[in-house]
Order: sequence, then C-alpha cells, then structure tokens
Amino acid sequence: MSGMLTCISPIDGSVFAERPVLSADEAFAAAARAKAAQKNWAARPLQERIDLVMAGVAAVGAMNDEIVPELAKMMGRPVRYGGEFGGFNERASHMADIAAESLADIQVGEDDTFKRYIKRLPHGVVFVVAPWNYPYMTAINTVAPALIAGNSVVLKHSTQTLVVGERMAQAFHSAGVPEDVFQNVFLSHDVTNDLIAGNAFDFVNFTGSVGGGQAMERAAAGTFTGVGTELGGKDPGYVMEDADLDAAVDTLIDGAMFNSGQCCCGIERIYVHESLYDAFVEKAVAVVNGYKLGNPLDEKTTIGPMANVRFAEEVRAQIAEALEAGATAHIETFAEDDGGAYLTPQILTGVTHDMRVMRDESFGPVVGIMKVSSDAEAVALMNDSEFGLTASLWTKDVARAERVGNEIETGTVFMNRADYLDPGLCWTGCKNTGRGGGLSVIGFQNLTRPKSYHLKKVTS
Repeated sequence: MSGMLTCISPIDGSVFAERPVLSADEAFAAAARAKAAQKNWAARPLQERIDLVMAGVAAVGAMNDEIVPELAKMMGRPVRYGGEFGGFNERASHMADIAAESLADIQVGEDDTFKRYIKRLPHGVVFVVAPWNYPYMTAINTVAPALIAGNSVVLKHSTQTLVVGERMAQAFHSAGVPEDVFQNVFLSHDVTNDLIAGNAFDFVNFTGSVGGGQAMERAAAGTFTGVGTELGGKDPGYVMEDADLDAAVDTLIDGAMFNSGQCCCGIERIYVHESLYDAFVEKAVAVVNGYKLGNPLDEKTTIGPMANVRFAEEVRAQIAEALEAGATAHIETFAEDDGGAYLTPQILTGVTHDMRVMRDESFGPVVGIMKVSSDAEAVALMNDSEFGLTASLWTKDVARAERVGNEIETGTVFMNRADYLDPGLCWTGCKNTGRGGGLSVIGFQNLTRPKSYHLKKVTS
C-alpha cells in the first residue's frame, strides 16, 4: 500500500513538503534493523553514547538559522522567537549530566556470602511518536535519554512538521550515531498500528491527542509492550488574593497565547480571587490587544496563524458556543483574522464549566477567566476536568501553594510561573492526560528495565 504525507503551510495554504510512507514490509524491515543494531550500541561505553548524542544535539543547533523559518512555514510560530534550540539543548544536556548516576547499578548489599544489585537495561527499540506543536523539544525528551540509555530509536514525526525528523536524523548521523540506531520514518496510521501490534518495538512513547493515545494502547494490547503517553490538557491558573498581579497577568496570558495557544501545558482557564478579578481582566485585555497577528516570517508578528485551519475552526466553534450560552468576548476581531488559520486571540468572561471552552481542550489562543472566593472553590474548579498536566498557582505563600497543590489532580504544580518544562523534574500527567513520565531520573527509569542479580558466593 502506497501513500503520501503532505504538510500544508498555515501561512498561505501551500504545500510545504510531501513524503511517501513506507510499506508494511519496509517498515518492519526498518524496525528489524534497529533491533539488530541496538546491542552493539548498548555495548558502547556510556560516555561514548553521551558524547555522540550531544554532538548530534550540537549539529541540530548548527542548523538553527534554517530551522527557524522552516518551523514558521510548517506550523506558524513567528520567527522572532528564535525556534526551540534553547530548550532542546537544555533538556538533552540535563539528561546527559544525570545519566551516569541515573543508570548506575542499585547496590542492595554485599558480604562474604552474597552480592546483590539491580541493573538498569535498555528496553531495546524505542518508538517515538512526536507532535507538531514543539516538534524538536518534545522529540528530544525521549530521543536523547533513550539513546543515552542504550536503546535504538525509531522516530515518527507529525505530518504537520514533516521535515523535523529528517533534520534530527541528519544531524545525529553526521555526529556519528549509526543510521540504524536512530531512524526517522514516514508511516501511515495503519502501518503504525501493525508495527506496534506486531511487537516491532520494545517501548512506545506517544505525545498527542487522547484518541491517538488510546489507539496506541489498543495496538499494544496483549503484546506487553510498554506505552508512555502525554495527551490532552486543560491547564488551569489560580490567582490568589496576595499574588503579584502584574506578574500573574503577564505570565498566565503569555502561557495562554504563546505559540497561538498550541502548547501542551498552555493555560486554558484562569480562576482569579474576587478581590483581584476586575483588575486582572482589565490588564489581560490590554496585553492581548497589544499582540500583532500576522505572517510568522515577519519579525513584527507576535502571534502567527494556527498550524491548521481545522484547529482554528475548533477554537472558533468553542468561542461561538460560549457566546451563545452567555459568555462575554473582550477582544474585537483583529483586521488580520481571515476566518481561516489566522485567528484573533480571545479572552472570555461569564464562562462556566457547562461550556466546552472550559472543559474540552482548546489548544488555541483563547482563555476563559472565572471569579472565585476561596481556595476550596478554586481547587474544585481546577479538578473539574478530565485532564491533569500542570496547574499554575499565584501567591506569595509557599506553604499555601504546597497545600493547595497537594489537592490538585495534576502532574506538575507551578508557583508563580507557568508553561515551562524543567528537565530535572518528571514531566507527567494524570487522568486523560496519560501515564508515564519523561525527563529527570524517572525518565531514564521509564526507558530502561530493571534486572536483579542475586549472587551467592559460597555453597557450603
């Protein structure tokens, strides 16, 4: 079965790139090559693997001048923001720095009669399915630690960012990572399903939609292949009465609108204490009215088109339904809003949790703001969601943030910041956001398996 993957640029609807998909036979052969190459890769000294991976990371950095406009053309992020290499390098570097300690044998005890310890061994072939919204940073979360731990990696990237996997593979191969150890592949959904169901991989890491994650788990059912998922989000911010109001507005609105709202941990709903509510809304509206919507290749543009017209259509539908149900829109339609991918960023008040815009993932430049009178009310609203990735708390009281954070069903609790991934912490979620965890020492644990050694030295 043949087919073609096509990346449509949100800038003007033109075809940016096309790539043919692999047939089932070709795909299984690629996975088999990855499996055959993995043992020799794992046998190399850890430091050698680290050095090769970091050389690959540096080679990606050397391409940045080409990558930044390429990203703008593929998914619409303005060039003024400079791409993703800062976070890409930070995450890979941290995982390289902690690798020796994270992958070291766990010593249980040794005396004259016994030696006992636990090793961490690579799974084998790790299949990484990466999303388009931060295509380099999300991919490196798994690619770098998986390779460092001794796995081979097969990367399937989103059609919307079709050339990213090619870029990464080219860079890593130029640095000396063997071609069969790190492969970029173009696959149809059916062949992807067949590979997972056919035990072609030893671990699957998927970042994307809830439906996509469910498809991955269904494909792996009965194979005992581990599946790690990072899926949808509806991340809340809570502004308490003692918060730094200006900092809260600037950070939360940026967290809601940056990258046209297309962030896994973007802020999609905000709860503000009644004493600060009116001032928060006024300042937030002023911030958004200062944005410049336009062509992402223009240095003056601060918010570009959404990556695909259908994504913008979903956001418009959520906004329209909310307005029909009594919500208030605070941002007049921008002149550059074309009814397609170029979408006016929006702030809504008068919203309730009966509205989809406060329940369903929007993944676009819209945020609803609600007034609350207590921590208990805010916690109940924050937890009234099928998702749980991050929550952003705004207060001067660390103990209060910890106390409230303990009650929130989420993977990460932020205090006085939002929309950031610290590679020293586990990136994880709960509920329909998925399961598993990336980065940190836990990321290495998830990309390896334990093997116990119970060695008896004497038999009499």
